[in-house]
Amino acid sequence: MIPVKVSDKALEEIKKTIAHKNIPDEYGLRIGVNGGGCAGVSYVLGFDKKGTGDAEFTLDNVPVYIAKKDTMFLIGMEVDFYEGNDARGFTFIKSDEKQQSVQ
Repeated sequence: MIPVKVSDKALEEIKKTIAHKNIPDEYGLRIGVNGGGCAGVSYVLGFDKKGTGDAEFTLDNVPVYIAKKDTMFLIGMEVDFYEGNDARGFTFIKSDEKQQSVQ
């Protein structure tokens, strides 16, 4: 079971990106984190090949790769897609925290 939830809106945008940006077949969606020290973590979302230390999941025929070391930081998170007058993009949401945008 995938440790991070991906909203329907985010999955729709991910599929559009795959279709319109010609993402190669050997690439999947990379969900991860950077950092982890005193400053906390920043969340990462992109396309990448599967690495040796990755767990692999599938969401509606989209391969998802998560480095095993990142799993503990992603449990309980949700990837969503925000579209408003002020901004547009993917966000990471935790139920008990404020929304954090992908940097």
